[in-house]
Amino acid sequence: MKEITYGYVRVSTHMQNEARQLAAMREFGVAEENIVTERLSGKDFNRPLYQDLVKKLQTEDVLVVKSIDRLGRNYDEILEQWAYITKERKAAIVVLDMPLLDTRQGRDLTGTLIADIVLQLLSYVAQTERENIRQRQAEGIAAAKARGVRFGRERLAPPPGFRKMARLWREGSISASAAAEKLDMSRDTFLRRAREYDSDI
Repeated sequence: MKEITYGYVRVSTHMQNEARQLAAMREFGVAEENIVTERLSGKDFNRPLYQDLVKKLQTEDVLVVKSIDRLGRNYDEILEQWAYITKERKAAIVVLDMPLLDTRQGRDLTGTLIADIVLQLLSYVAQTERENIRQRQAEGIAAAKARGVRFGRERLAPPPGFRKMARLWREGSISASAAAEKLDMSRDTFLRRAREYDSDI
C-alpha cells in the first residue's frame, strides 16, 4: 500500500487564522482531503481530530505540521508524540518550519540523529522559555502587590446605611440576617463585606 501524506493544522482560538498553515500544507503537496484542521486549545491533548489522525497513520505514512508546537505545548508532550508517531506508528514527521526535523524514509542515520538532537533542543528551549515567562509574571505580580496594586474586580461601594448596620451588628444590637435584610443583601454577602470594611468602620 502506498504511503499517505497527511497535514495537521491547529489554531488555538477562533481569533487565529489557519490560512498560513493551510497554504504551507498545499505548497508541500498535501492533498486537500488529507489535511485535518482543528480549532482547540493546545493546553492538553484532548483533541479528537488529532487523535483520530494519529491512530490512522500506517507504516511509512507522513505527518506534516507547520511548526513543532502543533505536536505539543511542552517538552514532555512533544517528545512523547514524536516517539509515538515515529516508533510505535512507524510513520514519518515533517516540520515545515524546521527542515532538519524530517524523518521520512531515505534519510541516512546522521540525518535521523540530527533530527532527534534538534527536536530535544527545541523542545527544551520552548519549555524553558514558557517557565521563564511564568516566573517573570509571578515576580511582576509580587512586585506590584508590594507596591499596593490590587488585583481582581474592583470592590463595589457599600449600599447606603451599610456602615451603620455593620457597626450595630458588631455591637450585637442586630443579627447579621436582620442587617442583611434591611440592606437588601444576602447574609453571606453582608458578613463578607462587613469583614472587608472592618478597618474602615
